[in-house]
Amino acid sequence: MKHLTSIATGALLGLTAFAGPAAAQGSNNILTIVREVDSDRYDPQRSTARGASEVIFMMADTLVSLDHDMSTIKPGIASSWTVSPDGKTYTFKLRNDVSFCDGKKMTAQDVVYSMKRWIDPATRSPVRWRAGKVDDIVATDDFTVEYKLTAPFSELLYQLTQSFAVIIDKANVEALGADFGVKGFNGTGPYCWGEWKPRNEFRLKKHAAYKWGPPIYENKGAAQIEEIVWKIVPEENTRLAAVMTGQSQVTQYVPYSGLSQIRANRNLKLVDSKEAFWTYFVGFKIDKEGVNDPAVRRAMVMAVDQKAIAENLYFGEVEPAYSYISSEALDWNKAVTPIKTNVAEANRILDAAGWVKGADGFRAKDGKKLSPIVYGFTGSTWQKLMEAIQGDLRKIGVDLRVQLFDATIAWGKMATQEFDMFGMSFPYISAGDALNLYFPSANAPTPNRMNWKDPQTDELLNKGITALNDADRAAAYGEVLKKVHEAAVWLPLYHEPMKIAASARLAPFKAHNIYGCGLYKGLDLKFVR
Repeated sequence: MKHLTSIATGALLGLTAFAGPAAAQGSNNILTIVREVDSDRYDPQRSTARGASEVIFMMADTLVSLDHDMSTIKPGIASSWTVSPDGKTYTFKLRNDVSFCDGKKMTAQDVVYSMKRWIDPATRSPVRWRAGKVDDIVATDDFTVEYKLTAPFSELLYQLTQSFAVIIDKANVEALGADFGVKGFNGTGPYCWGEWKPRNEFRLKKHAAYKWGPPIYENKGAAQIEEIVWKIVPEENTRLAAVMTGQSQVTQYVPYSGLSQIRANRNLKLVDSKEAFWTYFVGFKIDKEGVNDPAVRRAMVMAVDQKAIAENLYFGEVEPAYSYISSEALDWNKAVTPIKTNVAEANRILDAAGWVKGADGFRAKDGKKLSPIVYGFTGSTWQKLMEAIQGDLRKIGVDLRVQLFDATIAWGKMATQEFDMFGMSFPYISAGDALNLYFPSANAPTPNRMNWKDPQTDELLNKGITALNDADRAAAYGEVLKKVHEAAVWLPLYHEPMKIAASARLAPFKAHNIYGCGLYKGLDLKFVR
């Protein structure tokens, strides 16, 4: 009872703190979505933040789309496509009725520009590998694009469904310069850029001419809601209060402590997706003093109690993670031996490695205290996680120092070499999807913030990405998984399910799970009362 009272009090306090356009809701023209963090920018090719993708999917379109099963490729802006027998040339036939928000007709030249900007080293896209090994991309007429590779890439169509591959407007990019995705964005999506107030809200306006949405939606026309407001609400009880009181009508960022209340509320419903995966972890920068010792990293992984975190912080609604990706993901290697919680063994490892406990209870070696600094995001999720990790590490004599930053600056801070560890979470559908993001040497210092630079890993990743059959791909990625697990370069925390809380005023809709963006393009969102 004491626990429930605490939650209720927090929710009421949060309700007082929640203010803004949601308070004006009541009409069926505005949908308010609350979420925990913002993004640093909305440039699709320069941000890997889920917060960016959530909005970009609504403002722009991709050549092909992904069905709700997270495996079937469907048309997008391309109405059809063919693949050459050698798997190196993809020919896309484009729709001829697509226009940008400013009314300009979209052509094959816009696709070519968008793809080439994505892979241009000057763009500094951290996800350019997702485009494959590109030979050239050309427009053979106004509505046909040839996408030529130097090597087959079996995941290309899947990668082209992601927010990094949306079609953008060259004139808009050049006119805005460094402010592209900060002060404006001219896309072809069902919603258009309205106004962004960093760390506060992002307003999207309906694109009235829109009629080329993915065929996975029942709605084949324009969006059915005039305006969407993505509202930043860092405090979890405030988000819960906003949903419980109807100030927000849909969100995937409700605290797990409140799920039972939502299930019991006849005015709300939970929509979930069991497709795709999202995992939280802490990474080690393996060339920084202290955590450059493999014994230290292994002991720290052993010290953290993922099961207790899942039960105590998340009410058993998440799955404890002992592996870098879910064992349910494509190309998971069954030979990998996850590192399980074992505090006694962690202490033994550190003793054997010469890390001696002092009078203060913390360990040191050669006069250096074991006191790594970890960077992460502000907000209730990472605040609680870091506190739990910090407490567990004290049991083995590690003095973890925690620094958290707002998302608008955290990405920049985590591109530096200032820290020893970092907190992160990420979406994926396969081992290759995850490993090719974080572990290539060329991806250091970001998103390979571990500075993991290993020629054999690079060779195996290349084998996986160019494999011509499932067995070779699985074997290559499986070796990488085994290698990085044994080196203990990450501390896995938990696998997050997709659960969306929605008002009963909304018509039934399906949760998507592309890049963890549950609402995707939102075309079926509409009020029924």
